[in-house]
Amino acid sequence: MGNRQGRHIGFVGTGIMGGHMARRLAEAGFRVTAWNRTADKAAALAAAGVELAGSPAGAASEADVVICMLSSGPVCDEVLLAAGGVLEAMRPGATLVVMSSIPVETARSQAGQAAERGVRYIDAPVSGGETGARDGSLAIMAGGAAQEIAALADVFAPLGRLTHIGPAGTGQLAKLANQLIVASNICAVAEALVLAERGGADPAKVREALLGGFADSTVLRQHGQRMVDGNFTPGGPAKYQLKDTGTALALAGALKLQLPIAETVDALFRRLVEEGGGDLDHSAVFLTLQNMNQAGGAGAL
Repeated sequence: MGNRQGRHIGFVGTGIMGGHMARRLAEAGFRVTAWNRTADKAAALAAAGVELAGSPAGAASEADVVICMLSSGPVCDEVLLAAGGVLEAMRPGATLVVMSSIPVETARSQAGQAAERGVRYIDAPVSGGETGARDGSLAIMAGGAAQEIAALADVFAPLGRLTHIGPAGTGQLAKLANQLIVASNICAVAEALVLAERGGADPAKVREALLGGFADSTVLRQHGQRMVDGNFTPGGPAKYQLKDTGTALALAGALKLQLPIAETVDALFRRLVEEGGGDLDHSAVFLTLQNMNQAGGAGAL
């Protein structure tokens, strides 16, 4: 297909979602050079035309745009900001796009350090899970300068639907709002199906009956199906959901806000992770609720 507009994209982090995203960019005609800490995950992308780098700096040094899709704020800082890392390797005038879910203050700090090196910065976390990454239907929440985000419209287009929220850090703020809604909805669906099951109804039929009504949602459709099927192979690991609810509660504390639903949801995911389910899909909170209610008893959080 050729190199779209001559633009070269470096991609750092090709895990469950990042691998699909890098592939879609290559298939859209961009030259893509990718790095992943586990090399085998990046190697699988070679068939899609993705070039492989031996280090994060190698993926970034010749790129016009570097996309970061790593697991957490500390991991992003380690890879992006360390001596010999991504930011140091990037050319002045290039753009760093952090699509990981990280704390708001981390994004703002990264933006300041990028500016000191003459690198543009956009925080653009996403929602939609592995399905959205695979199909190019992610919700993309971008923080940064409007003109710099608009200039990358063709880069974002193969990945999903872009919304410019505001200045750097506000993309992450929107993602925290998203994660609170998603996490609360997952827990509500899990509770409803546990109730249906204990009451003697078929949870699969209850889920089917709710589709199209006011209780319908992407979570009911996708994660409710996972709960019914007992399929907890991760699309979004529970440990990352716990990371996000914890980040949201920390920010709420700094803003002197009380978020009682978020606190309960965070406690449920914390219990799931403590019980060894951190690498299961976040819909596995259904198992935690089942365990809490074994033999008719009720387990306190």
